[in-house]
Amino acid sequence: MRVSLFITCYNDTLFPATGKAVVRVLERLGHTVDFPLEQTCCGQMHYNTGYQREAMPLMRRFVEIFRDAEAVCIPSSSCVAMIRDHYQEMVSGENQAQADATLSSELADLLPRVYEFTELLVNRLGVDDVGAYFPHRVTYHASCHSLRSLHLGDLPLSLLRKVHGIDLVDLPNIDRCCGFGGTFAIKMADVSAAMLADKMKDVENTGAEVVTAVDTSCLMHIFGGLHRQRAGIRMAHIAEVLASTESDIQNGEWTWPSA
Repeated sequence: MRVSLFITCYNDTLFPATGKAVVRVLERLGHTVDFPLEQTCCGQMHYNTGYQREAMPLMRRFVEIFRDAEAVCIPSSSCVAMIRDHYQEMVSGENQAQADATLSSELADLLPRVYEFTELLVNRLGVDDVGAYFPHRVTYHASCHSLRSLHLGDLPLSLLRKVHGIDLVDLPNIDRCCGFGGTFAIKMADVSAAMLADKMKDVENTGAEVVTAVDTSCLMHIFGGLHRQRAGIRMAHIAEVLASTESDIQNGEWTWPSA
C-alpha cells in the first residue's frame, strides 16, 4: 500500500522523530510512504480557539493535498479527531446555502481514508505484531481524543502487548485527562496543573521507565512535569516504541529521540 503521511505541525516542529518512526514501521512492513511537502496544519489550534474562519484555508489545503491518497496516516489522535469531527461542519457552515458542494463531496470521499497511526496498522493493514523489540518497563497513557473521539479503546495496547521484551504495566485511572488540552493548559493553568499532578502520580506509581501515548502533545505535558521533578521517566510516542528492533538496540542505533 502507498501511505501518505500527515506528520502534523506539532510533530514537525517539536518531535520530528515521531514521523521518522512511523516511516520505519510502515516501510518495515513493506509499504511505501510519501510525504507531501505542501502540508501544514489541520487547523485545530485555530478552530478550538475561536478562529474558525482562519481554519478554513487549512482545511481546504488538507483536502487538496490528500484527496488522491490511498490512505492518510496521522500519528496524532487529536488531529484525526479535528478532521473527522469538525471538517464537515466547517464546510457546511451555519448557512447551508453557502455550502461548498464540491469540497463537501471531496471531503466525504477522503474521510474514510484518514487513519490515526495505530488504527491504520490494526484496522486497515490487519497487523498487531510489527516485529518490535523494546526491553523496558512501559506504561500507556490514553489521550482524551483517542478515547472519546476516535474510540480506540485497547487498540494501541494490542500493539504494545506484541512488542518483544517489553514489560507493559497498566496505568491507574487511564481514562483521566492529563490536563493539557492545547490552549486549555494556558487559559486554565491552575486546573491543568492539578490534573497533571494526578496523572504524574499515577505514572510514577507504575514504576515505569517510559510513558507512551498516541499523542506527543499529552506526552510533552506529562514529561515536562516529570522532568521538572527529576522523576527519571522518559517519554516515547508509540511509533517510536514500535519502530525499535532488537538489532537496533544491540548495535547501539536506537536512541531516545523524544526525551
